[in-house]
Amino acid sequence: MKIKIEKPDPEWLRKHGVSAWPVWEKEASKFDWHYDRTEVCYILKGKAIVTTSDGERVEIEKGDLVTFPVGLSCTWEIVEDISKHYTFM
Repeated sequence: MKIKIEKPDPEWLRKHGVSAWPVWEKEASKFDWHYDRTEVCYILKGKAIVTTSDGERVEIEKGDLVTFPVGLSCTWEIVEDISKHYTFM
């Protein structure tokens, strides 16, 4: 399963109402996670390394729009306190 990372422009963010999505914040830490729904999130601040159960490793940071597919199991390593808008599909 692939994690998709994009760099959206401000118009795309406005058009999709990203600023109205809920906000999730977490301090530097490491934890396992499983997605039972597809999540799309926009990173407001911070940095994390996400490693999937099949070995894919991605770094996400401020300005990234990230899609985590349904069924994905991974480990989050938050290296700088993170804040993100998120929604489920």
